[in-house]
Amino acid sequence: MLPILIAVMVFGAGLLMFFGIQAARARAATPEMEERLDRYGHIAEVPVAPLQDRETNSAMANRVEQAVRGSSFGDKTRLALTRADLRMTVGEWILVRIGASAITALVGLIMGRTSLGLAILFAIVFAGIGWMLPQLYLGMRAKRRQKAFVNQLGDAISMMANSLRAGYSLLQTMELVARESQDPMSVEFSRVVREVGLGISPNQALENLLRRVPSEDLDLLVSAIKIQHEVGGNLGQILDVIGETIRERVRIKGEIGVLTAQQSLSGYVVSGIPLVLGAGLYLMNPGYMSQMFVWPYVCMPIAAAMLMVVGFFVMKKITAIEV
Repeated sequence: MLPILIAVMVFGAGLLMFFGIQAARARAATPEMEERLDRYGHIAEVPVAPLQDRETNSAMANRVEQAVRGSSFGDKTRLALTRADLRMTVGEWILVRIGASAITALVGLIMGRTSLGLAILFAIVFAGIGWMLPQLYLGMRAKRRQKAFVNQLGDAISMMANSLRAGYSLLQTMELVARESQDPMSVEFSRVVREVGLGISPNQALENLLRRVPSEDLDLLVSAIKIQHEVGGNLGQILDVIGETIRERVRIKGEIGVLTAQQSLSGYVVSGIPLVLGAGLYLMNPGYMSQMFVWPYVCMPIAAAMLMVVGFFVMKKITAIEV
């Protein structure tokens, strides 16, 4: 058990180091420096804007950044980091994924130490898991941030409608939302105001906002503003209707989430029980479980894993009700 505990401690230390670096980077800049960096840095994160040369703390991260620059993988990673509001470069993020893959591969080697073939198999499988874990975290962070934005969108639209009726311009209205709202609403509308201040048209700035926060509700707001800008009309009244629609949709989604919570949790439990039982049996009796990973018996755990993945996604699809 000692090598397994050491591997777990190394993995935990790597996670603590990653989150510690993120916390230090978030506190490193003064508010004035933060504002100046955000003013120019976030324009580069938009896919349609040219990528600006930025210094990195590591020469290796810089080389990785240069290698993926201009590729679809680099653009998708940059957009995902922007949506998750994670202050890392593409090169640094790829190095984090490589480090996680190496640590989990070491765990796989230790777990499969009973034979060379089993150790290699476990190392490959665990390395793939380690490569995907940071990306899963990034997706969950982006989804959580998008959900928080949509939950605040109804109140923000009501604020915009009231300020427009009071005589504010559209830009002043967005500045008010950025000043009075909470994160992530305040952060995103502050970026829109800064982009307009740098010379980007309001429509293009709103399109950039929609790329950073992909949402049907936000798309409805952006479309209404663009149409009103072209053909005119009472934007305040339009925003009142849109805000009421979005608030009602958020309420219905919340009720559906409550009603389907048990089924969603059942999917995680049913999919996780075989993995937990298999890992427990392997730790208690490695020689007994290692017989499952010998040809042709290795086909059984592979087929079981594939069926569990298919079953998990089927249960997720059943409980995913669109509103």
